[in-house]
Amino acid sequence: MAIRYLKKGQDQDTIDTIDQKVSATVSQIIEDVQKHGDSAVRAWSEKFDGWTPEKFELNQHDIDAAMQQLTAQELKDIAFAQTQIRNFAQRQRQTLQDLEVETMPGVVLGHTHIPMNAVGCYVPGGKYPMIASAHMSVLTANVAGVANITATAPPFQGKAHPAIVSAMHMAGAHRILVIGGVQAVAAMAIGTESIPAVDMLVGPGNMFVAEAKRQLYGRVGIDLFAGPTETLIIADETNDAEMCAVDLLGQAEHGPNSPAILLTTSKQLAEETILEVERQLKILPTAGIAREAWEKYGQVIVCDDIDEMVQTADDLAFEHVQVLTKDPDYFLKNMTNYGALFLGARTNVSFGDKVIGTNHTLPTKRAARYTGGLWVGKFLKTCTYQRVTTDEASALMGEIGSRLCHMENFAGHGEQANLRLRRYGHQPELPWYEPAPVGSATPNQ
Repeated sequence: MAIRYLKKGQDQDTIDTIDQKVSATVSQIIEDVQKHGDSAVRAWSEKFDGWTPEKFELNQHDIDAAMQQLTAQELKDIAFAQTQIRNFAQRQRQTLQDLEVETMPGVVLGHTHIPMNAVGCYVPGGKYPMIASAHMSVLTANVAGVANITATAPPFQGKAHPAIVSAMHMAGAHRILVIGGVQAVAAMAIGTESIPAVDMLVGPGNMFVAEAKRQLYGRVGIDLFAGPTETLIIADETNDAEMCAVDLLGQAEHGPNSPAILLTTSKQLAEETILEVERQLKILPTAGIAREAWEKYGQVIVCDDIDEMVQTADDLAFEHVQVLTKDPDYFLKNMTNYGALFLGARTNVSFGDKVIGTNHTLPTKRAARYTGGLWVGKFLKTCTYQRVTTDEASALMGEIGSRLCHMENFAGHGEQANLRLRRYGHQPELPWYEPAPVGSATPNQ
């Protein structure tokens, strides 16, 4: 039996039309920043944020002043969250070992993990001050060993948000900017008179920031496509409508285009959750945003059994997946497409977003089919090398390589191999392979 929708969101054609308008706006801003540098950044910053400071970069005095605006408890809480995130990132880094192996006598192959030289970290903060995004990007890049970390966030209520600035600084940012939106990521990717270009952009953002990263990809690297927040609640009859509704609206409040979906085998739970969402929207302080997201992008889907839920969840490939079932580990063992799993009622997406230690920059728009979220490995390039240490090995590779090049009609490649065979193939016999005449470069008969 096919899955049943008790509630559907906007149709795909409407979503595609919105995406096309976003793409055109983003393209215009990027082109302007490329042509006019700082002046374009300033103009767009004034238009969208009403923000035209004397300089966009904060100095040490500015940073100290921002930190002094926080209470001792606030600084302590930021430090606690960063400790959890740093600990997990360090453990992740320890799993990435350099490799060197002699694959046959005289042939040494290896790889090494090299940190990016310069990274730009975008921290959302126009609507909500996303303090945690500073930990997730800046701190993780720092653990990876990135030498130059630029962090930027939009102004909040007409100034740099002191907690975001503090978190950036405590996480190890080398340069802190107060710029938001497309103009911020474009400035970091392209470079301007006052902002050095980076090699990679990371961090979440709204649909405009996500589209800017997509358009700039290739000019610079990106972590992943991390657009508006998505949350999927998978629940069965063992859970209740209150928790389902709380976990749906807790992420829908991110923005008016944040999808929130309930996937369940219980029609009763589905119906009760729809009613409970309406009840909570009457008292939720952020109901203005959450209601719009729920009405436009919210869905309630009923499945026949657990395997149909797994298949539907994999097809959705959502960013956050909260599992509220009697056997959450079943989804850990069987699901393949998700940004992050939150297993059981004792945890939830907000823990991952803020404090528990895993990274909250995660794939959206079904990108979970081919990538995981931001982690320390995203800031490292795994680069290979080779070394041939004996004449015998060089000659053997030359002989076989020459014939393979001939099969592909690559004469220049073949001559590279032939030269090594002529130089180093003086031994009467080569290991593992019968010698052929020097320079023959003929395919096997």
